[in-house]
Amino acid sequence: MKHRIPHGSGAKGPDELRQQIEHTRHQLGDTVAQLVGKADVKGRARVRAADLMDKAGAMTVQLRASAAQAGHDVQDRAARAGHAMQGRAAQAGHAMQGRAAEAGHAVQGRAAQMGHAVQQRAGHPGHHTAQGAVPQPVRGALRAGMRHPGPVLAVGVLGAAAVTAAIAWRRQRHH
Repeated sequence: MKHRIPHGSGAKGPDELRQQIEHTRHQLGDTVAQLVGKADVKGRARVRAADLMDKAGAMTVQLRASAAQAGHDVQDRAARAGHAMQGRAAQAGHAMQGRAAEAGHAVQGRAAQMGHAVQQRAGHPGHHTAQGAVPQPVRGALRAGMRHPGPVLAVGVLGAAAVTAAIAWRRQRHH
């Protein structure tokens, strides 16, 4: 704000003149300070560099936070995918276990039927001809199996379950 004294108007006294001089000195001092500030190129460059450094630091912090958040997001997605895969694997395992159990029960039932059929034939008068057809080393095992059918059935069920599991595994590998 510039105060100009109209040309031709003078101070009305020494006190007023001193005030005008003091006011003009303040204005001149402000103007000189502005000119010095504009002329100090190095100082202005330092201030600008400091501002840019502050902005770069803030951007670095922001980028690190964004990268950390992205890392957490990826980690969460991977964990969810892992859990989903684990659930599917558990379902497939349960399904295979159920199929193996069904196959085992079917084999056990058939083995029991065959055992009963063999026992019925052995109880009939013509069973000696059937024994004659069985080789001598197998006869002992056959008699032991007829006396104790539990272990024979268990081995049959385990064998059937193993075959069923192998077939299911092979099917899954080829699909």
